[in-house]
Amino acid sequence: MTRTALVTGGSRGIGAAISKELKAQGYAVAATYAGNDEKAAAFTAETGIRTHKWDVADYESSRVGLAHVEADLGPIDIVVANAGITRDAPFHKMTPEQWREVIDTNLTGVFNTVHPVWPGMRERRFGRIVVISSINGQKGQFAQVNYAATKAGDLGIVKSLAQEGARNNITANAICPGYIATDMVMAVPEAVRDSIIAQIPAGRLGKPEEIARCVSFLVSDEAQFVNGSTITANGGQYFV
Repeated sequence: MTRTALVTGGSRGIGAAISKELKAQGYAVAATYAGNDEKAAAFTAETGIRTHKWDVADYESSRVGLAHVEADLGPIDIVVANAGITRDAPFHKMTPEQWREVIDTNLTGVFNTVHPVWPGMRERRFGRIVVISSINGQKGQFAQVNYAATKAGDLGIVKSLAQEGARNNITANAICPGYIATDMVMAVPEAVRDSIIAQIPAGRLGKPEEIARCVSFLVSDEAQFVNGSTITANGGQYFV
């Protein structure tokens, strides 16, 4: 039986690597995106993975979008909550809008994505939830009070869902990537990038594919006793 996986923010960066890895493992994969139609179309043309456009910060849009995915591919067995944004500013300059935007997408967006499919997972007695958190949700970061708060909150969601879902063979786990060589990171000035790498004992940025392989393990049958856990994939930069 082919299981269906949904990856939010799944057409670019880490999300794209996750979508590709899960497809390679034999899952039926759907990827969501927020706004870049051209990039999403190119991703589908390259991979054959269907993309769906909705705002994870909006519950009704998420509910309707998830229903379309299930009508297309079947019941969603796996959710990878990867969609996220940043609105960085030092706390004394941070606006209420910057706070709300990040909270709504990175934290409430996880609720909006998981909540509509949770009853079906309980009924079928199977589900895999993986939330992509961040090293900065573990250690904090200058000018990221909003982002760090959401990524720390994501870990609380995972630990609670793990306890609620365990009896129904539903697991919930998190991955906290360190600095990964995505387009966004590679676009920063070289001097800034070098200063980041200098803080990583491994001496390099991570690869999106390395995060994708963590996801692949967590959603597999081999990981069914791994529940409520956090994988820190950061090259030794930070230990919990």
